[in-house]
Amino acid sequence: MGLFNGKCMSTARLDGKTAIVTGSNTGIGKVTAHDFVKRGARVIMACRDLKKAQEAAEDIRQQTKDLQGAGVVRVVHLDLASLTSVRKCSELLLKTEPAIHLLINNAGIMACPKALTEDGFEMQLGVNHLGHFLFTCLLLPRIIRSAPARIVIVSSLVHQLALNMNFDDLNSEKSYNATLAYAQSKLANVLFAKELGERLKGTGVTTYSLHPGVVATELSRHFSDSYFPGVTWLFNNVARFVIKSPEQGAQTTIYCAVSEEVAEDTGFYYSECRKKMPSGKARNRDIAKRLWEESIRMVQLTDWDPFTAEDKNPPSKPIDIEEEIAAK
Repeated sequence: MGLFNGKCMSTARLDGKTAIVTGSNTGIGKVTAHDFVKRGARVIMACRDLKKAQEAAEDIRQQTKDLQGAGVVRVVHLDLASLTSVRKCSELLLKTEPAIHLLINNAGIMACPKALTEDGFEMQLGVNHLGHFLFTCLLLPRIIRSAPARIVIVSSLVHQLALNMNFDDLNSEKSYNATLAYAQSKLANVLFAKELGERLKGTGVTTYSLHPGVVATELSRHFSDSYFPGVTWLFNNVARFVIKSPEQGAQTTIYCAVSEEVAEDTGFYYSECRKKMPSGKARNRDIAKRLWEESIRMVQLTDWDPFTAEDKNPPSKPIDIEEEIAAK
């Protein structure tokens, strides 16, 4: 059980709302999806492992089948380590979802041995930031059209370990440290939420970044490979008295997504269901602007503006497609 456990006390309903939660087949993502379904939302679980996601979705359906006013859940394939997959998933969602009211950028990878994404990006930066950056930008015209809407980005307190965004070596080609690469990707999350919030002012779309706490999830699966044998076991077992359960860890995400208290706030950072001060670098607008420009270049969106792009041909109502189609 975690030492500090903020709890979302909002009873806000999400009837008629559509929410997308990335990486929601397990951990705090699954808890978030489950909570939204209980509030009446149409929840899209966007996950890399379709089998696990389908099992998680069925578990949520079974747990909410007798709950009056429960929403629905569907699964789509999204591999954030592949910009091709990100584009395919976005295209599918734009064809099938007339509105997107909540986007929860939850999926992540932590402290993994050095690896590259399909597009040649350092894995943690690629999955935690660039994949979500492209996914958000491609969906943004529909999100703006659906306002009021919220975009919630799960970051980490570890962003404070990043002294800066290393623009001279974003891909860690000159040197690689698993912890510092993770910290840089989490700093990118906070900066992305900040800059996106600034650019979206006046649209009715608000943004949030957050630290969920130290949570017992699958994020620790690479620790033994990156540090020393047995550290994953130590983290999940010996540290269990101070780390949070997924239910506890999801509370700040849920708070940012539904709480009436923060409905007008945008671009801020949260922990324990409270607004908190991120690191100085995370508050630097110049760094945030440069990261935006570098990210646009890296995901190849230089010739398209998500803030002015026309939201073309939205469907008149949600279209359910067999989950397997989403993987193609």
